[in-house]
Amino acid sequence: MPNQPSAPVNPVLLAVVGGAHGIKGECRVRSLTEDPTALGAYGPLFDASGNRYTVKSARPQKNVVVVRFAEVQDRNHAERINGRELFVDRSVLPEPEDDDEFYLGDLVGLAVQTIAGEPVGKVVAFHDFGAGDIVEIQPPGGPTVMIPFSAAAVPELDVDAGVMIVDPVAAGLVETEDDDAPGPEEAEPSGGR
Repeated sequence: MPNQPSAPVNPVLLAVVGGAHGIKGECRVRSLTEDPTALGAYGPLFDASGNRYTVKSARPQKNVVVVRFAEVQDRNHAERINGRELFVDRSVLPEPEDDDEFYLGDLVGLAVQTIAGEPVGKVVAFHDFGAGDIVEIQPPGGPTVMIPFSAAAVPELDVDAGVMIVDPVAAGLVETEDDDAPGPEEAEPSGGR
């Protein structure tokens, strides 16, 4: 029996299953690969529980890919996996071609510090809720914080040194004077009767 790929040890998110498409078990999938239809090019995908999903076919449709998985036989099964995140192991992905390219998963574990050199915490995850990538940071104490993964919030990355530099104002980690100013609904009424 050939060596079957198993659940990822170092998972990298490649896709998120959307709703069912049609009655034969196809799924609408948000692909995070450069070529959305190349979703199956890295072998089978796995969910967080280790369930395997083998891409039989993938075709673009508007802003998603319609995928037929070998393991999903009907619409009911397709509906049950709605929202499921699908991963591959980092080892099956090609290495970035130049020094300015990286996988977000490779940044997990980096130390985070402000542009002034003050420690903030470490990168624990990346999320994409539809409006761009978000970095989740675990400070030395307390709950995690999330900041936008943008050039303004994260002006510098030094992967070799293991450091992510953040601008605390652009990242929303500190309050500015504008945050304390009353908004239109809080302003004092002007003028009398």
